Amino acid sequence: MTIPFLGTAQKVQDETSKNDKVEIKHLTKADFIKQIWDYEKNRDEWIYKGKKPCIIDFYTTWCGPCKQLAPKLEELASEYKGEIIIYKINQEQERELSALFGVSSIPTLLFIPKEGKPQMAKGNLPKETLVKIINEVLLVKQNK
Repeated sequence: MTIPFLGTAQKVQDETSKNDKVEIKHLTKADFIKQIWDYEKNRDEWIYKGKKPCIIDFYTTWCGPCKQLAPKLEELASEYKGEIIIYKINQEQERELSALFGVSSIPTLLFIPKEGKPQMAKGNLPKETLVKIINEVLLVKQNK
């Protein structure tokens, strides 16, 4: 005897597992203005629009260190799910955003706390360093 819904239940469970995976969001200029900072209206004043601290990874598809950094950022997105958001900006496609922050080498990471000014770091940082920055810069007020 075959139970007709067993396959369907397994499929639903598999889809639920896929939906639980934390994705890193890619930003365009329009997304950045809407979700992060509207620099066209507030060029002289940093006003973060996000609800959670975030990291923005300026990268390119051909960059070796960017490819090495990507799995670490995916792990951190999962480990800090609900606490921070991780975004990616393709430096070649969004040159205006790269110029806005003076991105001259990749990868470049922009750490944006909920309150306060963003901070930048360059290069393929070790995961331990990224965790330290997240805890000491992005989540510092929540940890006090």
